[in-house]
Amino acid sequence: MGKITEILNAAQQRAKDLNLPYAGALTPREAYELMCSAPGAKLVDVRTRAEIDWVGRVPGAVEIEWLAYPAMKLNPNFMAALEQQVDKEALVMFLCRSAHRSHSVAALATQAGYSDCYNVLEGFEGDRNPKNQRNKANGWKLAGLPWEQS
Repeated sequence: MGKITEILNAAQQRAKDLNLPYAGALTPREAYELMCSAPGAKLVDVRTRAEIDWVGRVPGAVEIEWLAYPAMKLNPNFMAALEQQVDKEALVMFLCRSAHRSHSVAALATQAGYSDCYNVLEGFEGDRNPKNQRNKANGWKLAGLPWEQS
């Protein structure tokens, strides 16, 4: 069994165990591995433009904000932008700050006909630690995966 299949099987089992409404749930490392090696896989960063510009971005990710800063209102053009930039048959991984928004987006995209949606657990900045700080417990950045700042 290849590495891609192994990762997808683990992610799909997590989704079953957690009763998630989409194909699977990936760790940041697994998402990066798929981004690099699964043909046609897309990482879609759904954080706000401000988060991406100020906190950091993942090179190669498709960036479509789900909520618009500062009002944090739903982006009415989100699905149109997703359909324009990502094929419905692609393996699509959604990333946000802490995996909450990306969970909602993965569910919505699945309902909209995307057949292979995954949420990136922990998100870009991860969960808060006991001092209410991110980037200390888990997440894409803490895992040492590629990212850059403007």
